[in-house]
Amino acid sequence: MKKTIAALSLAALLAAPGITFAAGKNPLSVHVLNQQTGMPAAGMAVTLEQKQGESWKVLNTASTNQDGRINALWPEKPFEAGDYRVTFKTGSWFTQQKQQSFFPEIPVEFHITDTQTTYHVPLLLSQYGYSTYRGS
Repeated sequence: MKKTIAALSLAALLAAPGITFAAGKNPLSVHVLNQQTGMPAAGMAVTLEQKQGESWKVLNTASTNQDGRINALWPEKPFEAGDYRVTFKTGSWFTQQKQQSFFPEIPVEFHITDTQTTYHVPLLLSQYGYSTYRGS
C-alpha cells in the first residue's frame, strides 16, 4: 500500500507543470549551421538567459557539439513559462574560423507558455546574415 501511494505521488509530481523533464528529454535545444559551407558550426558558445524585470539572468552556457547542436540547453531546474534569450556568440566563432563577421552576437528572444512541450532554436548562419525560427 505504501509503495502504491509513493508511486502515485511521484507520478503526480512528474505530471505537474513547472517540473524538470524526465531523464533524457531536455525541453530546450539549439542547432547552428554555417550556410556558406553547409557544415555544422561546432564549438560555438551559446548562453541561455531568463528575463527578470528589466534585466537578464544567465541560466546556462554551453558550446555546440561536432554536429552544431546543444541537445540539452535547459539547466537542471523546473521548466517555467516566461521570456528567454538564447545568445549565439558568432563573432568569436568566426574569429576562430579566421573569418570576419558583421554580427558579434546573435540574440534570439522568445516566450515560453507551454511547459509540457519542447523548444528548438535553429540558427542558419553566414558571415553577414542569419535566419532562425521555432523548430521541433
